[in-house]
Amino acid sequence: MIHLRKITEENFIEAFHLKLSPEQERFVSHPIRSLAQAYVYREQCQPFGIYEGDTMVGYVMVIYDYDIPEYDIWHMMIDESNQRKGCGKAALDQVLDYIKTKPFGSSDRVALTCNKDNTQALTMYKNRGFTETGAVYEDEIELSLMIQ
Repeated sequence: MIHLRKITEENFIEAFHLKLSPEQERFVSHPIRSLAQAYVYREQCQPFGIYEGDTMVGYVMVIYDYDIPEYDIWHMMIDESNQRKGCGKAALDQVLDYIKTKPFGSSDRVALTCNKDNTQALTMYKNRGFTETGAVYEDEIELSLMIQ
């Protein structure tokens, strides 16, 4: 069963071992970069390991943008050896449940960006109710979802 675990000093090294296929590496920043960002934004974000049992199979970070305000999902990835098993969908559902608790502040909007060529991820996000906002940032498109 897929579950989220906060990244701590006990498990952050596990995230460094996650890998994408070579053709996917341009889609998502590696957890090393993401964890550096998490440190900088530590008052408004939470990085998670995505686990199946005791094995980390992916990574995701939730960050709160006080200026908008909105919750953002950053750098979600599933290790290439665990893709196409439903891990991403299950993890996304748990991330959304976490955001619904409003851990950093009030907002009903969740946003993320996704590489326009990452059709597998775009399909997953759209199937979970995310819609394109029309905003484009280089090769990424923004999608958003309203939650309660």
